[in-house]
Amino acid sequence: MVVTNHTEIDSEHKTGLWLEEFAVPYNIFKDKGYDIKVTSIQGGEVELDPNSIPEEDPKEWEDAQNQLKHTTKVTKEDANNFDVVFLPGGHGTMFDFPDNEVLQHILQEQAEADKIIGSVCHGPAGLVNVTYKDGTPLVKGKTVSAFTDSEEREMGLVEQMPFLLESKLREKGANFELADNWSVFSVRDGNLITGQNPQSSESAANKIIEAIEGK
Repeated sequence: MVVTNHTEIDSEHKTGLWLEEFAVPYNIFKDKGYDIKVTSIQGGEVELDPNSIPEEDPKEWEDAQNQLKHTTKVTKEDANNFDVVFLPGGHGTMFDFPDNEVLQHILQEQAEADKIIGSVCHGPAGLVNVTYKDGTPLVKGKTVSAFTDSEEREMGLVEQMPFLLESKLREKGANFELADNWSVFSVRDGNLITGQNPQSSESAANKIIEAIEGK
């Protein structure tokens, strides 16, 4: 699992990792008995998007939150060591995922080996600049979903984003599918699994399990 360390959209908008998009899949993977390595772009403690922090801490998210206190910095050595690379979202990912050379390398290697890549909401920001070694965009011709332009407009953050995620994925040749704003929606195209929004975290994680189990 690779998460963002970016904490500010602008002086008026704090951001970070969206907790549900990490905690829900983390628990699903943990309940399956999978070995999980939690990494972040810079390592260290991971800040949460303030809007994603529940008024009362869900007890079942406690272990997941503890994992975020001391994350390992993602490195190129992480390539090819895992069955799945999973990218939770939060607006922070729009700033530190797309151009991170280490993350791009890991995802390229994962794609070249036809291993599982999963992401949800703004997590697919990590996919937009990934190519195969021949230069073909990872998402070209693939069916994907992500946080939609319509949802971004509803958040009132279009002007603050470096790009619109849905538009960028379409621009890279993806077959972008979506459901109504804030509804549960995820898609699987072979070993690429993507979810639309925070509400789709569980759905995306379950599709990853199906891919792991060869279903």
